[in-house]
Amino acid sequence: MEMLLRTKRITICLFFFVLSLAAAIEIPLSVAQLPTITEQSHTQVAYPFDEDFTIKCEARGNPQPTFNWTKDGKPFNLLSDPRIITFNNSGTFVIQNHGIISNFQGKYRCYASNALGTAMSEEIELIVPSVPKFPKEKIEPLDVEHGDSVILHCNPPKGIPPLHIYWMNIDLQHIPQDERVSMSLKGDLYFANVEENDSRSDYCCFAAFPRLRTIVQKMPMTLKVSRSNFIKERKPKLLIPPESAGSSSSVTVIKGGVLLLECIAEGLPTPHLSWVKVTGNLPKDKSVKENFGKILKIEQVSAADEGTYQCTASNPMGRTKHEFHVHVEEPPRWIKEPEGGVYSVGTNLVLLCEAIGNPEPTIQWKLNGMPIDSRTFRGRISAREISLTNLQLQDSAVYQCEASNKHGTILASANVNVLNIAPLILTSDAENYATVVGYSAFLHCEFFASPAADIKWTKYDSVETLSALRYELSKNGTLEIKETKKEDSGSYACWATNSVGKRAITANLDIRDATKIVITPKNPRVLKSHSILLKCQSEYDSHLKNSFKLSWRKDGDQLPVNSTQDSRIIVDMDTLFISSVTLEDQGVYMCVASTSLDSVVAESLLIVLDVPDPPEDLQLSEHQNRSVRLSWKAGASHNSPVNESIIEYEESQWEPGRWQELTQIPGNDTTAILTLAPYMNYQFRVVSVNAVGRSQPSKPSLRYATPPAAPDKNPENIRVEASEPNEMVMKWEPLKPTERNGPGLEYKVSWRQRGVETDWNEELVKKHSLTLRNTPTFVPYEIKVQAVNNLGTGPEPNVTTGYSGEDTPDAAPSGVSVDIVNSTLVKVFWFGIPRDRVRGHLKGYKVSWWKTKSMLDGKRHHPEKHHLTFVGDRNYGMIPGLEPFSEFRLTVLAYNSKGDGPESSPVVFETPEGVPEQPRFLKILNFDKDSVTLSWGLPKKANGHLTGYILQYQMINETHEIGPLSDISVANRSTLSWRLSGLSASTKYKFYVKACTAKGCGNPVTEEGLTMAQGSKGIGKISEAVNPTQKFHPIEALEPGTEYTVRLVTKNWVDNNSIFEDVIETRGRAYAGIYDGISTQGWFIGLMCAVALLTLLLLTICFVRRNKGGKYSVKEKEDLHPDPEAQSIKDEIFGEYSDSDEKPLKGSLRSINGDIKATESADSLVDYGEGEHGMFNEDGSFIGAYSGSKEKGSVESTGSSTATFPLHA
Repeated sequence: MEMLLRTKRITICLFFFVLSLAAAIEIPLSVAQLPTITEQSHTQVAYPFDEDFTIKCEARGNPQPTFNWTKDGKPFNLLSDPRIITFNNSGTFVIQNHGIISNFQGKYRCYASNALGTAMSEEIELIVPSVPKFPKEKIEPLDVEHGDSVILHCNPPKGIPPLHIYWMNIDLQHIPQDERVSMSLKGDLYFANVEENDSRSDYCCFAAFPRLRTIVQKMPMTLKVSRSNFIKERKPKLLIPPESAGSSSSVTVIKGGVLLLECIAEGLPTPHLSWVKVTGNLPKDKSVKENFGKILKIEQVSAADEGTYQCTASNPMGRTKHEFHVHVEEPPRWIKEPEGGVYSVGTNLVLLCEAIGNPEPTIQWKLNGMPIDSRTFRGRISAREISLTNLQLQDSAVYQCEASNKHGTILASANVNVLNIAPLILTSDAENYATVVGYSAFLHCEFFASPAADIKWTKYDSVETLSALRYELSKNGTLEIKETKKEDSGSYACWATNSVGKRAITANLDIRDATKIVITPKNPRVLKSHSILLKCQSEYDSHLKNSFKLSWRKDGDQLPVNSTQDSRIIVDMDTLFISSVTLEDQGVYMCVASTSLDSVVAESLLIVLDVPDPPEDLQLSEHQNRSVRLSWKAGASHNSPVNESIIEYEESQWEPGRWQELTQIPGNDTTAILTLAPYMNYQFRVVSVNAVGRSQPSKPSLRYATPPAAPDKNPENIRVEASEPNEMVMKWEPLKPTERNGPGLEYKVSWRQRGVETDWNEELVKKHSLTLRNTPTFVPYEIKVQAVNNLGTGPEPNVTTGYSGEDTPDAAPSGVSVDIVNSTLVKVFWFGIPRDRVRGHLKGYKVSWWKTKSMLDGKRHHPEKHHLTFVGDRNYGMIPGLEPFSEFRLTVLAYNSKGDGPESSPVVFETPEGVPEQPRFLKILNFDKDSVTLSWGLPKKANGHLTGYILQYQMINETHEIGPLSDISVANRSTLSWRLSGLSASTKYKFYVKACTAKGCGNPVTEEGLTMAQGSKGIGKISEAVNPTQKFHPIEALEPGTEYTVRLVTKNWVDNNSIFEDVIETRGRAYAGIYDGISTQGWFIGLMCAVALLTLLLLTICFVRRNKGGKYSVKEKEDLHPDPEAQSIKDEIFGEYSDSDEKPLKGSLRSINGDIKATESADSLVDYGEGEHGMFNEDGSFIGAYSGSKEKGSVESTGSSTATFPLHA
């Protein structure tokens, strides 16, 4: 190592200071040294129930010490008794509990010796107790008279303390004790004076020795108390201390122990004991009186407790006293113990030994366990000091100092090792150390040397001097590098040098990155019953991964990793989840991240927010007639300050048990003056409000009743209601209970006809209405209502105007006329009735009309009346929805709140012709490859004289496009079928038919179909539509023995592909009878049903996957079939026309006559009234819509064998 350091030319090192060898570390066992006692027993009791008893004495030294024992100051041979077991290289021995072992009782001392000296243990006392027993004796009964003093002696046997004495009877019931009867410290039972009920024959004394696990009982004693002929009253006499002790006695107590002073007196009446300290005051903090005042007990006695104490026994006959002179003594204790150590040759030695005690202890010095002979000892010796100069190797020895007084002996040993050796470095060479940046690093270099060694540390590969500010060397050779940095990593060398030689070791230091953590969120605030997730984010050196640990604490207490019992708090590595947060969860949560080198803590204060606790201690003060002050104490705010207090009240007279809000107090005020109503019996409660919510209400306050007073207000909402023409019912809102202000509430009602000079009529009522009869119809009145109670009237009331009862109007509107707007709409005019004939508030006019006959066939109709209501005072209205080409009658009447007035005279008017409705049906009777036959029905309503039909058709292909529209006019109105020719084969067409009158043509009925393919034979027939849920479909009217092609296609399929096609041949007539019987068999029918079900299932799957029906434009249909009469108001009246939810086709349909000119109307929609179907608002504006109906139906046709089902519009 020395050569290595020379090679590296490290010349700069850090030299700190020379270490004192005597203060160095413990001597390594490899170095020759004196014996040292390392373990020994102290006072020991040999209990009879133990199997053996061990007396320990262990020592270390080099050479290995040998052991010797003394007993009671004399040599004790461990081999003298076979019951003693010894051990090699140990002074410990075991005594087996066989036979009589009382001869082992005594005081033992252990000596450990080697060539350098002898160490001595303290005395070890072995106590061998005998089993305590009461002597067998016959105890004579005690005969005494009433009032005598008696002592029952216990005299317990000796045993190991503590000793507990009990006086009981034969049934193990305690003898009652009090001032008259009590037990002394020695266990005797004292009677200050006996009574007749003290007589019994089973006074038993029990002595318990807990350490011996023994309880012994004395023979029962008998006490007989006889009645005395006279009362033996006498002054007190002390039994303890006895009178023979005189008026005073001395007591010695050990410092730190317990002082017990006892006084027991006899006398009649029973004496009372009291205690004083003559030389001062009794210590209040530690003096206690026990045993009914007969014992004064002072614990932890100190020198201040010395002095004179006096007990006094007194009764009405006199008193007696005794003084105790208390002396406090103490066993020896050390002030200065001798200190051994390692000394080098030529140094000096001074050993000090000082002890105090009371009495003052004597000091004795020993050398290697033997008293020092001052005549042969080369050093100086005194009672408190030993000194030696120019120590040599042979001066190594064990010095003992023993201090003794009558209360005990203490022993102190000092090992003086005189050595002359080169340094020994006890720390292993090439040790590896690690720490984290910013922490201190400690490089150890434990050594032993005599003479003292110099210690210095150097760093490899560096010429810089180590700064004394960051580097610190301890006495044991450890180098501390403070606030380490990454560049502190590397190798270091420790050198130990003295006059005998030198040694060195190396140490390697690694600097790791410091662990960092942070808790998110920081100091969160969370509502009670909500959840919170705390996350602990950490960074640490990768080399410390295996030792990295995370833990959580709350307020310093560890949180378990597994979830809590109720699974509310879950700790999972770096997360802490708390569900249903409670107030108890508030606190400081710490995340502790630790590695083998460092530990860091991050804190987060969890604040739990909750509604406030209810206010408390509600108090009422400042009582006034209409106010009172309410004060309260705010409850806990739970981290959200109270920003409002709500005061509620409950009154017991009108609404008992119902709490209502009285006022709100902003801020955190805790007092308020409450404004109250008269004649109420209040109690109050308070609700505190913070940002979280409202607290529970406080407990109610005491009740407070306010005196009555006159009303402060009058009723409101005064109104007149009448059900009869000649009466007037005046009504108002009654006063609330809180507004009555007193008993006897009534209402004074005053009224008079407006505009008539007359006095007010008055009437007092208790309810909140008054009915006047025989009033003129619909006349205005002035009305007043005033509140009155037993204490006065309310303020002057306001005047309200109301009208007496209404009657129905008695006149009909005049001048009724009708203007025809179009075939379904007319405008009605009338003159309103005079205002005085309304006899009430005019509500509006009602128009009634009914159809009398059709102009088409002249048939009369049963009158079915229709009505429209026009609100307000007006003189015209629009009547929509009439049937064209019909005769109508119409009347008008006025109405008010009471009802309808008389109708006007009927007015007759006729509607002109209109366009027909849609034909009832359109059927395709049969198909051919280039022609088709169509059949249709009459329109549902012709609305005029039919002039003929318009037939239209156009191609439809699979690309959703449409071809040009072809028109055919059928002038004969009786023609209901038509054959179209010149069509393309195997092509899909759409056909339209609409009926016409002189007014125009109506909406068309449509149908779609497919012509037969080229070369097809036969005639095709199309069945009715098949429901997808059907399991089979019969085809009838087939020819026997004929071949047919059956195809199944979707109704709206736009291409010509079928989803099912098969060729079948019907049976000939010759075979028909063969199968007649089979077809009626049940098994055959079931088989056919199963086959049909499977076939239908396959068809359904194919149908769902390929169903993509054609779509047609609503706009195209409207353009093709316009309504000439309704075109002008179609946007407001008619809904959009649509055959189905189909996708629009490309292109458009052209009108038959090109653009159709709209019929114009100058009437506003406001002119329409309210009809039976609710089409108009109250003001007469139009809100509804009406239109023609649509019908669909299946159509049969004939055509080629390749035709499909027709596609209905």
